[in-house]
Amino acid sequence: MAFFEFEGQRLAYTEYGGGPAALRANGARGRTARSAGAAARPLILLHGLLLSQEMHRPLAEDLAARGNRVITLDLLGHGHSDRPRDMWRYSMPIFSEQVVGLMDHLGLEQAVVMGTSLGANAALEIAARRPERLRGMVIEMPVLDNGLLGSALAFTPLLVSLTFGEPAMKLLARVTRAVPRRLLPHFGNVALDVVRQEPGPGGALLQGLFFGRIAPPRSERATFQTPTLVLGHQRDPVHPFSDAGMLSKEMPNAHLLEANSLVELRTQPDRLTGEIAAFLDELWAKPRALRTQKRPTAKRATARKRTRSPTA
Repeated sequence: MAFFEFEGQRLAYTEYGGGPAALRANGARGRTARSAGAAARPLILLHGLLLSQEMHRPLAEDLAARGNRVITLDLLGHGHSDRPRDMWRYSMPIFSEQVVGLMDHLGLEQAVVMGTSLGANAALEIAARRPERLRGMVIEMPVLDNGLLGSALAFTPLLVSLTFGEPAMKLLARVTRAVPRRLLPHFGNVALDVVRQEPGPGGALLQGLFFGRIAPPRSERATFQTPTLVLGHQRDPVHPFSDAGMLSKEMPNAHLLEANSLVELRTQPDRLTGEIAAFLDELWAKPRALRTQKRPTAKRATARKRTRSPTA
């Protein structure tokens, strides 16, 4: 794990697949043809709300093994990054600036950005503010118009607990930190890390998001030209499939991939990881000047969705 500084705060990131940090660790003779290719295909993975870059470690390892240079990032207030208690430091636009700051730190002119939930909305802010830095996007479970009520109902009790029940949440954090990590599976630790951390900064983070811009509005999204793969699934009020479907129709170079469940990419990842890898191959195979090509015709788009989505 490495760190860089953004506006006086330290942010943590990890590289997979032959990036500069890996090459320094292995020595110059460890640079293989795959490493050289991976260095030219950067992919930044962004986690969900109150989670950390650890949620994407298995996916990062899989995609790095397929020839990509993968970087996972802890956004401010998450994981091993600094966790200030100032609510004004937390917003989707600021998170997007942190991703661009990471790209500047690593010397990346362009990258593909994949985000989940909060990370998906942060990626959309990059498309709104700095589209020239994006080679493409993978948007998993965005929270848009149809998910706002579900998000408010899901996270308001947590916000109240972290803010007004801080002593009790501190006790819970101490108890859960006493549970040895080796006793739990990977994603068990990822979930438990939500309550292992000190509650005060988490409350400030939620307040900053609740009172800020959650996502670019529909009028902006319709102008995004970045090639995008949108992942969604059914039966989730916080990340309704209608939001994923709406986004794929709004953006002229986006197409939709339906997951079988909320956890398919984590528990049975082969199908979705293969689709993401194929999308990355397509992005990097095209000349840069062709990145904003027209969306497939209705007939071709229907055929593609039929092959990429499970039948009802």
